[in-house]
Amino acid sequence: MAVTDRPYQELHEQAADEAARRYQDSAAERERVEGRLAAGVRFPDSPDALAVRADRILGRGGLSPSAVVADIHREAMDLPDANERIIDLSNELQAWSFLPRGVRAGATVARITLRRDGRELPHGTGFLVSPRLMMTNHHVLPDESLARRCFAEFNAQVTADNLPDTVVRMELDPGTFFAADRRLDFALVAVAPTLDGPPPGEIFGWNRLSVQIGKLVLGEKVNIIGHPSGRLKEIALRDNAVLVRLDDFMHYTTDTEPGNSGSPVFNDQWEVVALHHSGVPKKDDQGRVLRKDGRPWQQGDGDDAIDWVANEGVRISSILKHLAGLDLDPARRALLTEMGPDTGLGQAMSTAPAPGAQPQGTTAVPGVTIPSVPEAATTAPTTGGERPRTGLRARATAFGGRRHLVFLHGRDQQDNYPDELRRTWTAGLNRGLTLAALPPLDPEDVWFPFYGTRLHALVSGRESTAGPIGLDQVSAAAAAEVFAAQSPTGSYERLLYEAAARAGMPQNGPATTEGFGAGLVGVLHRPLSWLAAKSDLDEWTIATFLRDVDLYLGDGAVRQAVLDSVMETMPAGGELVLVTHSLGTVVGMDLLTRLPESLDPVLLVTAGSPLGLDGVNERLLTRGPHQPPRVRDWVNVWCPTDTVAIGCPLEDERWGKLTQLAVPNGRERAHKMDEYLGHPGPAREIRGVLRG
Repeated sequence: MAVTDRPYQELHEQAADEAARRYQDSAAERERVEGRLAAGVRFPDSPDALAVRADRILGRGGLSPSAVVADIHREAMDLPDANERIIDLSNELQAWSFLPRGVRAGATVARITLRRDGRELPHGTGFLVSPRLMMTNHHVLPDESLARRCFAEFNAQVTADNLPDTVVRMELDPGTFFAADRRLDFALVAVAPTLDGPPPGEIFGWNRLSVQIGKLVLGEKVNIIGHPSGRLKEIALRDNAVLVRLDDFMHYTTDTEPGNSGSPVFNDQWEVVALHHSGVPKKDDQGRVLRKDGRPWQQGDGDDAIDWVANEGVRISSILKHLAGLDLDPARRALLTEMGPDTGLGQAMSTAPAPGAQPQGTTAVPGVTIPSVPEAATTAPTTGGERPRTGLRARATAFGGRRHLVFLHGRDQQDNYPDELRRTWTAGLNRGLTLAALPPLDPEDVWFPFYGTRLHALVSGRESTAGPIGLDQVSAAAAAEVFAAQSPTGSYERLLYEAAARAGMPQNGPATTEGFGAGLVGVLHRPLSWLAAKSDLDEWTIATFLRDVDLYLGDGAVRQAVLDSVMETMPAGGELVLVTHSLGTVVGMDLLTRLPESLDPVLLVTAGSPLGLDGVNERLLTRGPHQPPRVRDWVNVWCPTDTVAIGCPLEDERWGKLTQLAVPNGRERAHKMDEYLGHPGPAREIRGVLRG
């Protein structure tokens, strides 16, 4: 960090002093770890920690199953030795994905630059943790006033040809969000998009933080990407090891400089495990910081002269627990929940319910509270009274009064407003129409049935209320175990495993037969982690989506209530263009069997659909893969990184004739319906039918 004012220099020195104190206090533990490392123990951690870490590596595709089979079966090993060997192999044998994943992670890292006295001075490093939020150190951004004088520089780096890349500057926006803590030395600040541009996370991606255990063990390698001393982006790659893990901090050796303040610390699967915040300076018996030449360090010597003996990072789980305890207004709470369900913030930030009431934004199941994961639009604020959450009819004159465009949404829309959703979907479609050189549509010309509230009530009604578990125990896999136990037909686990198998999860070898760590994290952890690692969706979204699909297909009362709700807002006659998304594609297939003869379905569009899973299509009202009843044309749109569409393309010949469109949805937007509609292919198909 290029410190430019005395108050901020003092914060920087204070952070280093406290890191040195913690380093000294943990000397006995560090000496124990270093002694075991010197004795040849690769990962001197507890057996339970090794088991969970090995399971997470296998579950997230961090190691080739064939390598595990070849190595583990070479000699007889007990379970602790096998777990340690799996972690060791993951350090030795990096898959090709290690490099592109590292590039993707590096894109989220920016240089923070300070405006001062007409100059622009490199000040620190930050990294995106949501579409709109950036994390750095408190001693880099101690308050909103300084944050307003700073901006973020993305792509401040050289290209593969060692030429300067095109730097993208974005202003920090502390007025929208700012939170910081001096003890944990973190700051979280909003980043304003460029004029009329998308949020920065949709351009550069963002790091999905997690409170789940198993991301790192003692002795394991870490990687750091940052801007040391304000230089162009650099990486400290794997030539380092974690020495001590404290309650809120961890110590590691690595070749970093103080300018890396605010950098993300990654494991080899490019998950953020800590926020780098300070070097640990060597001190003499009098507590004086020492130079590399052994003499006492003095002001003016510069940080480069200090003898740094280690580095310290703040554990991400500690930062997330701190954020969970903040008292924020609804707008700022909503920004935090955009960090993703694995943070645990979706449940922690929920408004406290009235006695006996279900917390808003959560779904209660025995022993775990599930954060709500919206699929499409954001919730609009109410003004002048509550807006209705019921289906919307199109104008009578739309498309000549004889053709009807109907949007059918997916799950988890109970907190959204139908008019907002309709505008969001139409805006996406209009982007696609613009790219196809076709005229746009008016949202008022679209029918929008709405069953989100009714489905949510049915889901919540089946579950008993239970208090939330601790953040350190939050696990989508634990929730999946509950969903499997509560499945009406016992099919939830089959759905999850079928999806993982179609995503390439090995079905034999020790990963499935030995059960490494399964007793600690549950048997559904592996398929859930595999799906999350292979897509742009997180474990919570996948687990809860499959729960709702399973409930709809397995409970006749739920299916009937959803179909009745949709039929309340459907045209009575004419030609129907039915555009469906996610769970709505399953509902739509059933709906086609209920339409009156006077309504002629001329086009069906399915987007982000799970229909390719046998566990789904075999339980439709018309069993198995089949040509949709009475439909003239069918277009199926899917994205390869959308786990919900993992069964696509629909290759079974029993589906009949249909148009398959694979589209490259934006990063972190693989399952968004407005993203699907924003491509010219599906937009052209829809507009062509509406024009007749």
